[in-house]
Amino acid sequence: MQRLSGWVLTRLLAVLLFSVLSASNLGTAVQAQQTDDSGRPVIQIQVDGPLTPALVRYIERALDRASEVDAEVVILQLDTPGGQVDLMQDIVTLLRESQTPVAVFVAPRGAAAWSAGTVIVLAGHASAMAPETGIGAASPVGMDTELPETAEKKAKAAVLSLVRDLAAARGPKVVDWAIAAVEDATAASASEAYALGIVDFIADDVDDLLQKLNGFEVEVRGEPRVLHTAGARVEIFSKSLIEQILHVIVNPTIVLTLLAVGVQAILIEISNPGGWVAGFIGVVCIALAVYGLGVMPTNGLGLILIVLAIGLFVMEVKAPTHGALTAAGVASMIAGALVLFNTEEAAQYARISFPVVVTIALCFAATFVFIMTKALQAQRPGPRTGVEGLVGASAEARFELNPEGKVFLEGEYWNAIAEDGPIHSGEQVKVVAVEGFRLRVRRNQDTQHTAVDPE
Repeated sequence: MQRLSGWVLTRLLAVLLFSVLSASNLGTAVQAQQTDDSGRPVIQIQVDGPLTPALVRYIERALDRASEVDAEVVILQLDTPGGQVDLMQDIVTLLRESQTPVAVFVAPRGAAAWSAGTVIVLAGHASAMAPETGIGAASPVGMDTELPETAEKKAKAAVLSLVRDLAAARGPKVVDWAIAAVEDATAASASEAYALGIVDFIADDVDDLLQKLNGFEVEVRGEPRVLHTAGARVEIFSKSLIEQILHVIVNPTIVLTLLAVGVQAILIEISNPGGWVAGFIGVVCIALAVYGLGVMPTNGLGLILIVLAIGLFVMEVKAPTHGALTAAGVASMIAGALVLFNTEEAAQYARISFPVVVTIALCFAATFVFIMTKALQAQRPGPRTGVEGLVGASAEARFELNPEGKVFLEGEYWNAIAEDGPIHSGEQVKVVAVEGFRLRVRRNQDTQHTAVDPE
């Protein structure tokens, strides 16, 4: 029964892990052909969600691919709430050093290029926005618990110098707006951005953008280049499986879930060793959670509170206090999760809602206590003395049981009744019940003895 429970829990954890890691579309790269296959291809990539190291690597691979196939242009479709300044700078460097022109397209409708996304739009060789999209609010956000005044000034000065350089080619109005976006978190709609000259086009979709880019002149590494995109063949360059996994786990809810699942899986492996699947799932979950914690803005105090919560759960199992330690553990985990992710300087996308934290903490506590309780129950030895200790014991028939007779058990003769008699003298039997001073026995199938006839 214990192994069956472990098997079931292991499979449940495997399903949960698969569901967490499948939260995004794990598709493969495909090619979309337009009506005319002549000319150089166009590479299209999708950058959505907060900026992560996986997205930086994805953009780098896409630009390498564009260079390999001598692409006419790379369409970078963007929808982001922002991200860390260092990741933004890495992406800007990739775009400005690219030998293939990059057109940044804020799309689809409802998308936005907030914060660091604004700088990425300005870094594109060409830029466009779909109707009903937004751009701006580019004030830098600290990634630590607190952003001291000196550090804030330095971060803002670095971003200001970058946006001034990037916006200079678009005119003084764009420079003034970019400065206001950094200093005062100013934002603009698609129509406002087009009117100011922040973007070059308003396009409904990629096909419309390609038509408008045709004949448009851009400057690539100081050299002018005219784009020829009419009827171009579009190659959709998708993220790899690993990139999609690493990108989707940079989410506080997923990270907290991975921590909970990882700890519980390792506990299952420890309590029921031999089934490597639970241990493997636990290590993978914790490794992914650590990666997510390394990318998102976090507070070390939150981790301490979560570890304290796990310790309180263990103490509750080993020294029951009628739920007091469990309640304290739940409170510690809730406080730890809120402190861990909901720092004052964290962007809204990097925060976790209070109901989600409570739900995860309660589920973790219930599952943790259940697993540990069952594990401890399985380790407790059965009764060794008294009547209960005789049930299951092995004895030897000293007289034929047909059905009554005598057996020799632990140095004593006992009256016995065979439930599957007749049983010959010398055969091994197992006690199945005790009725006063008489035993009910069955032939012991685990041992093979030659029957001895007392005559």
